[in-house]
Amino acid sequence: MNRVNYQSVLEQTIRELEKEKKIPRLLLHSCCAPCSSYCLEYLSQYFRITVLYYNPNIFPEEEYAYRISEQIRLVEESHYTHPVQVVGTAYEPEVFYEAVRGLEHIPEGGERCFACYELRLRRTAELAKEQGFDYFTTTLSISPLKNAAKLNEIGGRLSAEYGVPYLYSDFKKKNGYRRSVELSAEHGLYRQDFCGCVYSRQEAEQRKKELAEKNL
Repeated sequence: MNRVNYQSVLEQTIRELEKEKKIPRLLLHSCCAPCSSYCLEYLSQYFRITVLYYNPNIFPEEEYAYRISEQIRLVEESHYTHPVQVVGTAYEPEVFYEAVRGLEHIPEGGERCFACYELRLRRTAELAKEQGFDYFTTTLSISPLKNAAKLNEIGGRLSAEYGVPYLYSDFKKKNGYRRSVELSAEHGLYRQDFCGCVYSRQEAEQRKKELAEKNL
């Protein structure tokens, strides 16, 4: 089976928009400021962007609040070609726990994460339809630890369901992840050492413990 180069798909979409001389509105789901840094630098050349910070998976609430404050600070400190604004949502961890019920013990990167992808992308698609956005997408594919093919599969399915085009992408390509690390350093952004949910935090703590024991 041929693997889709989603970065090439994105570049083709951008070329078509440039031919039409359009600056469409994009609802960009963001998991955190560091991941969004490169995505915003790149996409703001071609879109008017609203950043949606919707991450009910984050644990604990203090972590949620800190991450959204960093997201807002990044946008306030940056200069973009076209306007960028940030909207957040209330902290609703119960929505996440319901979405992953029965999947709690599956290791990070598996079905629990896929359910979390869909939860966040579905809310993004809903808002994109309600508010008349031209496209929606997520920053999640910039992470080397996230399954870009699965993200794009879910995005395409939700696009058909809600009638809003999904912006196919794989932001880690073309040194996107490396650029996000550079921008994070430039802005002094908080870079967390776990994905965000209580289960990924437990896994990260276990890895640290095993490493410490190994180095004794």
